[in-house]
Amino acid sequence: MLENIWMTAALWIGLAFAASLISIKLGIAVALIEILMGIIAGNFLAIQGTTQWIDFLAVMGSLTLTFLAGAEIDPLSLKKNLKPSLIMGALSFALPFIGIWAFAQNILGWGMQQSQIAGIALSTTSVAIIYSVMIDKGLTDTAVGKLILTACFVTDLGTVLALGIIFANFNILMVVFVAVLAALVFVMPRLLRIIIKAYEANKNSEPEIKFILLILFLLAGLATAAKSEAVLPAYIMGFILAGVFVNDKTLIKRLRSISFAIFTPFFFIKAGLYISLDVIAASIGIITLFLLLKVAFKTAGVWPVARVIKLSVRTSNYTTLLMSTGLTFGSISALFGLNNNIIDQNQYTILVTAVVLSAIVPTIIAQKFFEPKELSDVSPFLDMDPDMSDTKNN
Repeated sequence: MLENIWMTAALWIGLAFAASLISIKLGIAVALIEILMGIIAGNFLAIQGTTQWIDFLAVMGSLTLTFLAGAEIDPLSLKKNLKPSLIMGALSFALPFIGIWAFAQNILGWGMQQSQIAGIALSTTSVAIIYSVMIDKGLTDTAVGKLILTACFVTDLGTVLALGIIFANFNILMVVFVAVLAALVFVMPRLLRIIIKAYEANKNSEPEIKFILLILFLLAGLATAAKSEAVLPAYIMGFILAGVFVNDKTLIKRLRSISFAIFTPFFFIKAGLYISLDVIAASIGIITLFLLLKVAFKTAGVWPVARVIKLSVRTSNYTTLLMSTGLTFGSISALFGLNNNIIDQNQYTILVTAVVLSAIVPTIIAQKFFEPKELSDVSPFLDMDPDMSDTKNN
């Protein structure tokens, strides 16, 4: 069936369409349902492989999602909530990284580099999942949504730095990649504003979107050539251009529509294909331990900070559970370890399963039991909503 491109496309879009309907019916983020559809497809529909074009669309999904998540980080909100975001994000990365590294090396007997990969893979917070949930629930423009996204940015920045520093492959292409990225950080906002202003009347040709994709593809190509990861510069570019999107909501909405309609279903469904129920049955103990440790260390880092800044208990639980998710960067880190012969296939399967389960379990619990109820009024503290803060307006 994979040889017939139209039947293959129909099958994947059919899974995505079914996921959308189920998501609406159950009130659960569509990303999670798409992952579950991938698990079903891989284990019960005998879909065991993908094609180059499916792989490309899946990569596009991770690329655009990561970019959009960075673009949703309001610079003013980051500046206003810089201290809690830095503390929450740093602890959210450091505690799971160190704790799981120590567990894998001292308890499971994994090698040091293998344990470091485990620590990095399970220290991440899923930009893709959090951003999808924020969009589904209308939280991207709320203070708590901005706080979570900015803390997530800090967490995943720690992941990127750890992976880059510990397993750095220093070569001339890496120097070129870093130099180009650094240059674009300074010029991209200005260039994008010039293009928006110059071609304002030619919306049908969408030059702004094509320019953004051009830069993302260029950086992804340079990152891949330097033996880095394609999605890493996308997050930085999204954050750098966030100030532009604050004044052009239409552009970000068009990008969001294209991404969520075409690219992200392939990314999430493909992520589910990696989950083998047989492997889960054989390694359920280790997988469960990794999942519980990740949530425990995330809780130790995130929940106390949330309470110190006076988020309500309900919203603190919600924030902690969302910060406990993992998917994109966690899978990337595990795949990096496999491709570079640092971990073996069994270790890779265990880590990816734990990563994907961390995308599903904490998010479902957060949405079903701890989702903030009121999003309209704003309280004085940290610009938080009444249901999200212990500080109430009189």
